[in-house]
Formats: sequence, structure tokens, C-alpha cells
Amino acid sequence: MSLTSGGPDGGGRTTALAGVRSALAAVRAYLRGVMGADAYERYLEHHRAEEAAGRCAAPPLTEREFWRDRTDRQDTDPQGRCC
Repeated sequence: MSLTSGGPDGGGRTTALAGVRSALAAVRAYLRGVMGADAYERYLEHHRAEEAAGRCAAPPLTEREFWRDRTDRQDTDPQGRCC
């Protein structure tokens, strides 16, 4: 049995799998946002926008530098954390 079978046009099962994949991708993106795992990607988008507008001449931080800076800032000025 093929993964694409499911109807006369052969696309019923493929469409269902695509829907499940899409839903899982949305849940993953949501959880990454809630947990802050997408912070570096958002930083890069912001940096590119600022650079395009001519407001930023410095190169972006590496991912390692970004997370170190973020951790240092949170340790220096904790806001809304329980620990």
C-alpha cells in the first residue's frame, strides 16, 4: 500500500499527512516561542532590519555571544523569574 493512496485521485492520505505535519510544525513553533528558543532567530531578523535602515553598523553577534549576553543580562537584572 502506498502512502499516497486513499482515494481515486491518490491524494487523500497525502493531504492528511500534510495537515498533521503542518499542525505539528505550528505546535513546535509555538513551543519554541514560549520557551525562548527562537530568540536568536528573532534577534537576527531585528538586526537585519536595523542594518537595512542604516541604524546598525556593527556585525551581528554569533549565536554563542548572543546567548552569553542574554544570560548575563538576566543574571544582572532578573525580571519575572522565580529563581
